[in-house]
Amino acid sequence: MEDILRPEFELSAFFEMTPDLVCIVGKDGYFRKINQAVIDKLGYTKEELLSKPVASFIFFEDVDITAEKRNVLLNGEVLRNFVNRYVTKTGEIVWLEWTSIYSKDNEIVFAIAKDVTERKFIEKEISDNYNKYKGLASHFKKRIEKDKRYFAYELHEELAQLVAVLKMDIDMIKSFSTYAATPVKNRIEHASEVASMLIKSIQRISFSISPGMLDDLGFNVTMEWLCNEFSVLNGIPCIFTNTADEEDLSNEMKIDLFRICQEALTNVIYHAQASLVKIHIEAPGNSIQLTITDNGQGFDTNQQKESPGILNMYERAASINGFLTVASNIGEGTSISFNVDKELSATKPVAIL
Repeated sequence: MEDILRPEFELSAFFEMTPDLVCIVGKDGYFRKINQAVIDKLGYTKEELLSKPVASFIFFEDVDITAEKRNVLLNGEVLRNFVNRYVTKTGEIVWLEWTSIYSKDNEIVFAIAKDVTERKFIEKEISDNYNKYKGLASHFKKRIEKDKRYFAYELHEELAQLVAVLKMDIDMIKSFSTYAATPVKNRIEHASEVASMLIKSIQRISFSISPGMLDDLGFNVTMEWLCNEFSVLNGIPCIFTNTADEEDLSNEMKIDLFRICQEALTNVIYHAQASLVKIHIEAPGNSIQLTITDNGQGFDTNQQKESPGILNMYERAASINGFLTVASNIGEGTSISFNVDKELSATKPVAIL
């Protein structure tokens, strides 16, 4: 009875009875002891497992990373939740999640692993679906932008030109109306002014629908034009600064940053009652950060329902794996912050595995 209670017996019993894979590995990289779960999972005999280096059973793509983790382990750091792949005798790949410690005095590694193959397959399925739907979202967004570009072109090149011809005709009529009655002169003058306003409105709407300047003149020039146009039309100073390298911005990111700024400026016009707007872009580390601030009346973010404009900004940010926050207090203006990792933009889908 006393033998049954000995710690050695209890440890040995646990070693054999646990469903987890338990093993002892020497500093030389060979199995010293394995439980039945290791044999059952990998399909080799005990003799086969003990006769070869552990690395020979590891899936070839994981050999190097496993060696790196092993060196860290041998330097005294406990290894937790490390996942790698093993190849069974039948050629099947299994994912094992390890927790290991190294005994420097005995020069052995004591390791316990769980089979997480099913979990990995589920994660891969989720990742594949995520990337598929992310790709579809990116495709539809690009398609919408393409359609907008075409519509803007037609609006600017066709309609604006027709109005320009109409204005030329009106101006010509005006030049021959020297002896016309005053009411007629006034109406002709009014028609000419309206035609000029209509041309400018078409150009502004065309730019709003699709900023062709992005392709022709670049992001910074386009943003400066947007801010200047906003200031002229609304009498609200808008200051744009950019310390990021424009080459770090993909075409998709440029469009999304532009659209977020558009939405933010629209909100300022209709809700903020501000007298100053600042737009700043920077590139801290490996990310791009956009900040839009105004000194308007602000609002209580806990009570205010999200407007369609804010929801559009959230959705636009999420479409390129960005993170957007809106901070505001009554009487203290509003600050919109958008941050995106350069390597996690929508053109580079995230893989879980």
